Amino acid sequence: MRPLLRGIAFVLAFAGTFVLAPARADEPVDLLLVLAADVSRSVDSHKFQLQREGYAAAMVNARVIDAILSGRHGRIGVLFLEWSGFASQKVVIDWMMIDGPKSAQTFGDRLLESPRSFADRTSISGGIDAAVAQFARAPFSAGRRTIDVSGDGTNNAGRDVAQARDEAVALGITINGLAILSETPLPWNPEHTNPAGGLTKYYRDNVTGGPGSFVVEANDFTSFGQAIIKKMIAEIADGRGISALAAGKLNHPQP
Repeated sequence: MRPLLRGIAFVLAFAGTFVLAPARADEPVDLLLVLAADVSRSVDSHKFQLQREGYAAAMVNARVIDAILSGRHGRIGVLFLEWSGFASQKVVIDWMMIDGPKSAQTFGDRLLESPRSFADRTSISGGIDAAVAQFARAPFSAGRRTIDVSGDGTNNAGRDVAQARDEAVALGITINGLAILSETPLPWNPEHTNPAGGLTKYYRDNVTGGPGSFVVEANDFTSFGQAIIKKMIAEIADGRGISALAAGKLNHPQP
């Protein structure tokens, strides 16, 4: 009986050692990137489709793929999140490793097939807070963490957007912006899409932050695709905004 008990004890000890052994480290990537897209009610169905198609096309763009493959690890981790009002944020595509044309195409296809999440007010702060929370869930590790916020209006719901930005930056996260300009202001709230000084300045002053952060302008939703390509190349290729200048017409990288 005693040998049997000793055998059982040995097996349990071994099993305990196996269970308690540290898990394999997260796979390293060059960048963790959260794409945080505005789907508030000022984004009508046509604009929404153009925005989705712009992100999908940018992900498979040859220049974007080249930027990804030129990194130390040749891969990045990407998550796509849609945001609208104070409590309206949804992960549309969870963390995916993009390491070449095939995975980029899969990402783009899934994005185009996913239904729209919301059509509420505009809480940029809520979008930032939701994006920050996703980094703790990432199955990859990276020295750089970036949130890519795109939108066509000012923060009009939830907490102060500059406070949300500052808290994210304090965690070592960089926030870049893509300001989608509106030629015609909203009839019921013209300052939402066309604030004093312009939406680009609003994003620069209140949304973007961190070393090398910048704002890209899209003159309208139709030009969104080219703007996001420039922005993604800058984000992937460099963490301090140096390549942002080379990508063309990026506004004021911050130190």
